[in-house]
Amino acid sequence: MTDQPPNHTRVLVLGGGPDSEREVSLESSKGVADALAIAGYRVRREVIDRISSSELRALAVDVIFPVLHGPWGEGGPLQDILAEVGRPFVGCRAAAARLAMDKMATKLAALRAGVPTLPAAVLNIHDDEPPIPLPAVVKPIHEGSSVGVHICRSRQDWDRAMSAVLDARKSHPARTSMVEQAVLGGRELTVGILDGQPLPVIQIESAVEFYDYEAKYKRDDTRYTPDPTLKGGLREELQRRAVAVAREVGVRHLCRVDFLVDKDDNPWLLEVNTMPGFTSHSLVPMAAKHAGLDFPFLTSKLVQLALRDA
Repeated sequence: MTDQPPNHTRVLVLGGGPDSEREVSLESSKGVADALAIAGYRVRREVIDRISSSELRALAVDVIFPVLHGPWGEGGPLQDILAEVGRPFVGCRAAAARLAMDKMATKLAALRAGVPTLPAAVLNIHDDEPPIPLPAVVKPIHEGSSVGVHICRSRQDWDRAMSAVLDARKSHPARTSMVEQAVLGGRELTVGILDGQPLPVIQIESAVEFYDYEAKYKRDDTRYTPDPTLKGGLREELQRRAVAVAREVGVRHLCRVDFLVDKDDNPWLLEVNTMPGFTSHSLVPMAAKHAGLDFPFLTSKLVQLALRDA
């Protein structure tokens, strides 16, 4: 399936950014630019670190498609600049982007929407004891792609995690972490959202114990199963919860909502990604394809949503 762009719409695709997920953004943005070109758009791809509103205004384009991942590119600062420029752009506005990038704030939004989340607390590095009984997961509040995540089954794991967090603060002094109850031996499932509607559920099975950055973007032995076999009603419940959380956060155009399902088939919200990846391993394009929407159509649809909501 393909879409026909009106009047040779000029699309600026942004990639790169200053965040730790820059490498993923470079691959994602190239994929988006190539797909939009196939769909018939006039595409310009720019690799940036940061960009100012005056620099963006100087570029003669009709729509901006920012394919950046991480706190600056996905978490509000770039969205502030895009709003200031005043051109249609794909993705969330700044307030929703900030909320979704903050995992603790996302938990509060989920609770308002009636969606259960695991017990969690902001990490105080000076505490002698974990604030939540082990096993627990330590992770940055404002990062994605499993950057800086530590699974702690024992006190020795906890001590190693605290040492790693302190070491990471030398290069990332503003990074704040959280501690969340761990679900061990469960399943990871994800639901993409396109214009408020859920895409097929995908199950992720990593060949290694933890679905980390390497498993997400580097390894070829991670298994992805669209529409996996689930107990009665679980698929619909995951999709319902994903839509409810996305609506409460204020998501626009697209997102991906991640869940862990424990051994008793209880689904627990993990996080909301407001600009999910567009690489060969990425889950929203995979789910869209399973629903009959090819990659050029998906990217074209997002451009048309940006124009609609300008």
